Amino acid sequence: MREQRKLSRLVASFALVTMLMLPISGCFSASGNEENAAVTGNTVNLIYYTIGDPDKDLKMVNDKINEILVKKIGVTITYIKVGWQEYEDRLNTLVSAGTPFDIAFAPEYATYAQRGAWLRLNDYLSKEGKDMYDAIDPIFWQGVRMDDGGIYGVPTNKELAVRDQWMYPDALVKKYGIDISKYTTLASLEPLLRMIKEKEPGYLPMELDKESQNFFALDGYEYVSLKTLPLMRNVLDPDSPIVNIFETGEARKVLDLLRHYYVEGYINEDAAMRETEGLKPGALVFWKAAGGGPLSENSWSKDRGYKLVAYPVTPALITTESIRGGVMAVSAETKHPVEAVKFLNLLNTDPEVRNLFNFGIEGVHYSLDNNGQVVPIPSKDKNGNPIPDAQPSYGGVQYTQGNWFILKTMGGEYPDPLDKWNQFRAGNKEAVVSSTLGFTPDLSRMPIQMQNIQMVWEKYFPSLMTGSVDVASVLPKFNQELRQAGIDEVRAEVQKQLDAWRAAHPSKETAEQ
Repeated sequence: MREQRKLSRLVASFALVTMLMLPISGCFSASGNEENAAVTGNTVNLIYYTIGDPDKDLKMVNDKINEILVKKIGVTITYIKVGWQEYEDRLNTLVSAGTPFDIAFAPEYATYAQRGAWLRLNDYLSKEGKDMYDAIDPIFWQGVRMDDGGIYGVPTNKELAVRDQWMYPDALVKKYGIDISKYTTLASLEPLLRMIKEKEPGYLPMELDKESQNFFALDGYEYVSLKTLPLMRNVLDPDSPIVNIFETGEARKVLDLLRHYYVEGYINEDAAMRETEGLKPGALVFWKAAGGGPLSENSWSKDRGYKLVAYPVTPALITTESIRGGVMAVSAETKHPVEAVKFLNLLNTDPEVRNLFNFGIEGVHYSLDNNGQVVPIPSKDKNGNPIPDAQPSYGGVQYTQGNWFILKTMGGEYPDPLDKWNQFRAGNKEAVVSSTLGFTPDLSRMPIQMQNIQMVWEKYFPSLMTGSVDVASVLPKFNQELRQAGIDEVRAEVQKQLDAWRAAHPSKETAEQ
């Protein structure tokens, strides 16, 4: 059923035809009802969807947010969080069925913009949204600008380059004197994985899941569209062509090595079936990969429950994918565009509002230490005793909800440095802009090919990218079925569009200021 839902979402994303009316599923939790945004007196209510497991105290936080919003901009919101595994299907249903809403977190931002789902914001960014336009790094605005010149979403002002990082338990790194900066290729990991398997049997040497990891990024490859379309280009070469990554020598080396690691018992046996999720608290894992910016190991340590150290293994390259990782968009069908932009403007410029969304209510969900840093207040039982390892009663999903640079930093067991955001700003200045930042292929005329390619991808990708099957026998079948599904035709179209884009953007090597 999950595959069918993903398939229907992709078809809807690329077809320029009238969508069938889809039933509204019930797999979400809301702090209020889902009626269309209404005006009560002079107050406009906006319906806002975002990703994340619904919290026990969501309504309490929603009420507090509304107290502040009414005073500052005469607006309230209905704050709806939809679970991690359900959100993309839910958003597709909302857009396809024409269900009223005003604002949403926008994964697959470009695909939905091409569908006409998002409001063009250009005219608002010099008026109601001017403050946030000035506050957010210009490169972010460049990265979300579509080929028609339109800006259809508000990017999260955070690290510009999301680098792949490999994390390890600090205790084992110290115990064995490991210099993690020396391990930046997949092949270099083998002696470490072998040692852990032999000397630390309680630890899983290498953790992967069905979405796997973009190991091709180690060789400079970036997806040109969706991950389920395995077309990539090498961002280290400004003139690189579009390729089916699984037909390259680099991919074959990666797949063969993963197979070797799986056979040796370094990779978890259920990797091809394991759903993608956050770091499981307390799990004993030696190697794990994730995308992140400076100081990410602090938050990862909090999630895992013990100290982790991490090292970036991909370049600090600003790509379209990294820029569009956290975008909030306004529905093209909203009846309150001005109020929606005012809300996003406040969320990106007002520390009181932004911290409330991210951390909850001071004195209820967190306290401040002597340095003014946030220390979460643990959930308590009916007798007022802290519940060990309990999920917090409220928590925002930081990358989805606006400007990081006005957030308080974290204290507690793994405190952020007090100059955290200055370190982020310094890192942003050093990052390099991809030569194709902002390029977005339009594949809306190829819905059948896209549908067939995704079906083939789902059949083979999880097992190949986790080492779970024999590469020599399975990879040729994968590529043959991709060709039958139309990947060569899609590749030729993407290449044609990229050539035209490069001709129209000869100076994209540097960011527009």
